[in-house]
Amino acid sequence: MKYQAHINPRQAFVFGLDDVLYPVKDYQLQVYYLFAQFIEYGEQIDAQEIVQFMNDTYLKDGAADIFNKTAVKFNLPQKYIINFDLLQQNAKLPLKLLLFAPVLDFLKEIHAAGKPIFLLVDGDPVQQLNKIRQMEWNGLEQSLIVYFSAETGTFEQTLDMIILKHDLKKKEVLVIGKSLCVSEDKIEFLAVDQL
Repeated sequence: MKYQAHINPRQAFVFGLDDVLYPVKDYQLQVYYLFAQFIEYGEQIDAQEIVQFMNDTYLKDGAADIFNKTAVKFNLPQKYIINFDLLQQNAKLPLKLLLFAPVLDFLKEIHAAGKPIFLLVDGDPVQQLNKIRQMEWNGLEQSLIVYFSAETGTFEQTLDMIILKHDLKKKEVLVIGKSLCVSEDKIEFLAVDQL
């Protein structure tokens, strides 16, 4: 009942994925762990050292160019970039990805109100679908309708398509994302950290 002020006036809810539903670092760090295990097996380099380096680098600089930084640090052959990229896309994670607690509570209340929940996902559809499949949804997965902006255009174009396809009015839709964005289209936006 905590979120009724957001739920009652709306007919549909559109969520982003990374750092909106769950912390993206949870995915990245598990991929780095799996990659380090693979390298330890193939190159006999201590996996813990690789994981620690990748973790520290990610937390300091983000995911950009992390393979190359790791390859330089541990003198890894470039052939392993293929394995790294495949893991980024298709990794079977050792642990489920957990939703942020306030987001999970909000999703449960939306579901209980019988209103549609859309995921509008940016990025590589294969990788993003892999993440979605490995989340702990607490039974909500059957209530989700997923759209990939890469398949339909930009985030804004995909949002317009969702509104049109599902016969919604812009003022009845709430978009939940990472950071506040200003909409000229009368679509209300809520930054996830405001939940």
